[in-house]
Amino acid sequence: MAKFEVSAESRSEQGTGASRRLRKAGKVPGILYGADKEPVMIAFEHNHIKRHLENEAFHSSILTIKVNAETDQAILRDYQMHPYKPQVAHVDLQRVSATEKIHMRVPLHFTGADVAPGVKLQGGIVSHIVNEVDITCLPKDLPEFLSIDLSQLSIGQSVHLSDIKMPEGVTITSLAHGGDNLAVAAVVAIKEEVEAAPVVAAEVATAEGAAAAPAAGAAAPAAGDAKKGDAPKAEAGKKPEAGKK
Repeated sequence: MAKFEVSAESRSEQGTGASRRLRKAGKVPGILYGADKEPVMIAFEHNHIKRHLENEAFHSSILTIKVNAETDQAILRDYQMHPYKPQVAHVDLQRVSATEKIHMRVPLHFTGADVAPGVKLQGGIVSHIVNEVDITCLPKDLPEFLSIDLSQLSIGQSVHLSDIKMPEGVTITSLAHGGDNLAVAAVVAIKEEVEAAPVVAAEVATAEGAAAAPAAGAAAPAAGDAKKGDAPKAEAGKKPEAGKK
């Protein structure tokens, strides 16, 4: 497992204005909570935390968080990005206890697709249905990713949650609670994909046409009616693609 150390500083000011001032100063507001301790409002150096967020392993690792003179173990729970700038807006970290199980989503890495009979001999393609899965384990057992071997699949065959080889001490949360054994990847015929495309295109065109047509009797908005300058809310961050540094 990769090891990440993140330095932060505590902050006393809260609110929209305080967060805005931090961002202008090249910092990112955040919070550290959990493990029966008081939440701490913190701030990170923007470029430092952004580089970490661009690393897939950072999203599924136990992080060492240094705030002033104290050190905690934590996991990344959430982060927000500016809606159109490459700027981190906020970061949420949750402390972990070595004796308490955690649950979090980890990425799936698929191997062997190029040598699968359904691809190499039968001309099919791999369809990735699920790219990450929620697991439960102790912090020490947390894997960076789960590996899935597709090398034995023929056309029409698939790999399900129960087929994933799990590390010791790690369980798939949904299966542990009696959930469905969902497929995560399958090999399908290219013909099926091609035939489905015109249908999807027709549905999209119909939907776009309906959206573009004004309602009966409705007047078009006058120029200048739309408000300008309203900044959209920050969107929840998305995990980077596998291998991106």
